Amino acid sequence: MSNTQASRQRLRLHTEAEGESIRVRGLVQGVGFRPTVWRLATAAGLAGDVCNDSEGVLIRLWGRSAEIDDFCRALMVECPPLGRIDGIERRLCEGPAPAGFRIIESGAGRVQTGVVADAATCAACAAEIADPNDRRYRYPFTNCTHCGPRLSIIRAIPYDRANTSMAAFEMCPACAAEYRAPADRRFHAQPNACPVCGPKVWLADAEGLELDAAAAEAGLASDPAADLASDPGAGLPPALASHPAAGQAPDPEAVLAPDFAVDLPDARLAVHAPRDAIDGASRLLARGATLAIKGIGGFHLACDATHPSAVATLRERKRRAAKPFALMARDLEVIRRYCAVSPAEAELLSSTVAPIVLLDQVALDGDLDLGLGNLSPLAAEVAPGQSALGLMLPYSPLHQLLLQDWDRPLVMTSGNLSDEPQCIDNADALQRLAGIADAWLLNDREIVNRVDDSVARVIQGRTRWLRRARGAAPTPLRLPSGFELAPKVLALGGELKNSLCLLSDGQATLSQHLGDLEEARTAREFERTVALYQALFEHQPEIIAVDCHPDYRSSALGRRLAAETGARLVEVQHHAAHLGAVLADAEWPLDAGPVIGVIFDGLGYGADQTIWGGEFLLGDYRQWQRVGHLRPFSLPGGERAIREPWRCLYAQLESVFGWPQCLDRWGGLEPIQGLQVRPLTVIEEMIQKGLNSPRTTSAGRLFDAVAAALGICADGIAYEAQAAIELETLALGALGEVGYAFAIDHRDSSDYSGSGDHCDNSDNSDSSDKRWQLDPTPMWTALLDDLTARVPAAVIAARFHAGLAEAVAELAAQAAQQHGVETVALSGGVFQNRTLFEATHKALSERGLQVLTHTRVPANDGGLALGQAVIAAVACSG
Repeated sequence: MSNTQASRQRLRLHTEAEGESIRVRGLVQGVGFRPTVWRLATAAGLAGDVCNDSEGVLIRLWGRSAEIDDFCRALMVECPPLGRIDGIERRLCEGPAPAGFRIIESGAGRVQTGVVADAATCAACAAEIADPNDRRYRYPFTNCTHCGPRLSIIRAIPYDRANTSMAAFEMCPACAAEYRAPADRRFHAQPNACPVCGPKVWLADAEGLELDAAAAEAGLASDPAADLASDPGAGLPPALASHPAAGQAPDPEAVLAPDFAVDLPDARLAVHAPRDAIDGASRLLARGATLAIKGIGGFHLACDATHPSAVATLRERKRRAAKPFALMARDLEVIRRYCAVSPAEAELLSSTVAPIVLLDQVALDGDLDLGLGNLSPLAAEVAPGQSALGLMLPYSPLHQLLLQDWDRPLVMTSGNLSDEPQCIDNADALQRLAGIADAWLLNDREIVNRVDDSVARVIQGRTRWLRRARGAAPTPLRLPSGFELAPKVLALGGELKNSLCLLSDGQATLSQHLGDLEEARTAREFERTVALYQALFEHQPEIIAVDCHPDYRSSALGRRLAAETGARLVEVQHHAAHLGAVLADAEWPLDAGPVIGVIFDGLGYGADQTIWGGEFLLGDYRQWQRVGHLRPFSLPGGERAIREPWRCLYAQLESVFGWPQCLDRWGGLEPIQGLQVRPLTVIEEMIQKGLNSPRTTSAGRLFDAVAAALGICADGIAYEAQAAIELETLALGALGEVGYAFAIDHRDSSDYSGSGDHCDNSDNSDSSDKRWQLDPTPMWTALLDDLTARVPAAVIAARFHAGLAEAVAELAAQAAQQHGVETVALSGGVFQNRTLFEATHKALSERGLQVLTHTRVPANDGGLALGQAVIAAVACSG
């Protein structure tokens, strides 16, 4: 076509009605995308139709070119909250314009209906449940196309009501009319319901029998176990209980929430008749009770976070000695009373994911008045030894109703005994939570799939996921360029913080966080979820990727599935998988070349059959080489050394100095004297003979050793990474210190590398090969000398963090220069330490290096399956 002809065609398209076929790719099915298209096209007076098909959404429009241009711009701006547009392709469409615009049945081929994540309540639904004139007033299962349960209720595809737990509830005529109307935001909203036709909620006792809310409250008041006699505000709603005159008869207009301001002569009587089961549950919580609450993806255990006795009782009953409790607060205003909230953190809290967000606590001086009413301090047992709190906003109508009268947070922790999976079934919750909960807030909407709360924090203005679950999974992730034609892969992750990954069609679908497979119930749930995801996404893998560890349950399942299906099995070394995960997360193109990967975690099965965890790798998706690591030391007692940090301290000191020299120089120090009472003769023999004392380069265990030297958790930890977390908390009191020095050696060593199956256990080097080693000997000398000089522990902790970050950056820079690369990638759970991450990132950037980090999947083992999947796909692509 000549330039003149093209110009004439463009002019004609802008002045005459023409047809266009518009292909929209991305997360555009099952999210209310077609109704949005219908609304925009109808408003613009455009004719045509829209349907789902195997490639996404196909729109046919007839109108002037300028009008269609405006439509496409509006579609990008007004994409549904749960949708994501990755691309729009436009072509001319032949044929006459139809009359009007309509939504038509799905096109031929495999329709990628997808399974979207559960989404927090939208503003429109929240307004409905708060409006006394609305038919869904105070209805706890209100939802629409833009919010509500999705993954948690689905059994099979296609995603329609009959294949969800909402199949048990036939829509009433009013709900059915909404469901059928394209202009309604409940068009094809599968969980649509109302008080007439939908699920119900009720309070129950330990036998599962329905409780009258007022009677339950009276029973609690007479229960000595509730330990409420000393609380003068007991029996009052939170707005009254937190008032300085609690127990008196204050002015109801001054302290009661609007819904309580009824025409009664006495403020205390204004709340004697609970409005419904949720209101009754709120009153029980105000009196110090612990409630088991059935939510979207599982049960929570809840109590008043400012009630010391209630929080302490929950810890004792749940057998959770020290791990912080998550909190839920009514709104951002309440959260800001207790924590500093940046704009990025506020946006994350208020997003459709509505995760638990780790926030820095603000300093409190008793009960403060911040212009928002009197502030009740949180119970000390909420987050012992922490500078941050994990807070979330109510993400379902039930939670919003429960918290609407609360001016302070509730503890909202997973409904289980510690280390067990969260309860999802009414009968199971009544059995397993007996002796923990005082009452149960139950409902009859079945939870099909367990979905824990997501956890994140904002670092350097960007979201960093610690646990990717409710609201985030199973939203697919776009893969970098080069993976468009990658084969189908099923990757099964690791043993801890497990999630699985499906790779196909240029994208990766990660499951929700499944937990630690060491626990039998979780292991069974893992196998069920593998089968579920393969069915939901019609995924028959050509390749199954697993960790190299011979004893991981996930790897055992992968080997079995490969044998049964004929799929190719690919074993991927743990830290190589971390490298692959951060590259894919950062959308590093397939052919962009190698980077230096700094992978710091607790442990991973190494290519030399030792335990790795402080690694410097040179590699990409195709191959990798171990070019450096932390100085190795022993773990006397194996797993006991992970639980008892004093063992790591002794092993570090014995390794770098020798125990006799350490005693000669620092024997008078308290931590050294503390080690003297341990069974060191036995420990030393174990190390010398290699008896249950594996060698490791673990960065996580180095943190444990330093924590033990400062008296933190030396005897034992109550939860994973407790010592390191409390060490970072201590360091926050003295940031800005000059760091301790580490030695950087370049010495002869075996060059363990991987390609192909990425799990090579052989020695591929010759004697001339050298590898970098990060040696903490100078750090230990300076640290022990500082202890001798009575330098404050916070200063020592800060110097350790600063020194390690500087040393990591320097070694990475030297390795990068040696191998001619300019990019460094950070991964592994240790880099969830914000202090270390920020200092390392800054030091690398100052050296002129590009830094790749995680923003879409966790840096911990929750992202491992993504790395396994991309590496296995490349390994088998020829």
